[in-house]
Amino acid sequence: MIHTSTRMNKKFSIGAFALIFDEQGRVLLCHRRDIDAWNLPGGGVESGELPTEAVIREAKEEVGLDVVIERLVGVYGKPEKDEFVFAFECRVVGGELMLTDESDANCYFALSALPPNMSQKAVSRIHDAAAHHRQPIIRRQTEPSTHEVLKTLELFPES
Repeated sequence: MIHTSTRMNKKFSIGAFALIFDEQGRVLLCHRRDIDAWNLPGGGVESGELPTEAVIREAKEEVGLDVVIERLVGVYGKPEKDEFVFAFECRVVGGELMLTDESDANCYFALSALPPNMSQKAVSRIHDAAAHHRQPIIRRQTEPSTHEVLKTLELFPES
């Protein structure tokens, strides 16, 4: 008799996000059109796509920039969502910073002046990238979600 665990049947989602720094060490964030929140350019990895391919595609789709990957910053587990997120430090090689269907504002922020209406998980990834660890970080992230942060700031209504 074969026993199949519920855990074995779960599907995990995978995300890929770009950490793009300018010459002053500021990080690029995009403001989402769907909610009042800033985020790193990125999103879900599509079927048949590698996380490296996804982050390049997402940077173009969300902020209009052509990027190359400099290094893997880390792989982050989000256990409450059965999700893994790959964070890559990227360098701009072309394109033009622009508003898109997904973002209504783009701005470089100093690490000491990140906006309050953003995911604390993204903030942790930004600081990991800025720390230039010798090896990629592999960590479970338990910081509040974007929606939890927005509720605290009273920018997102209760469901």
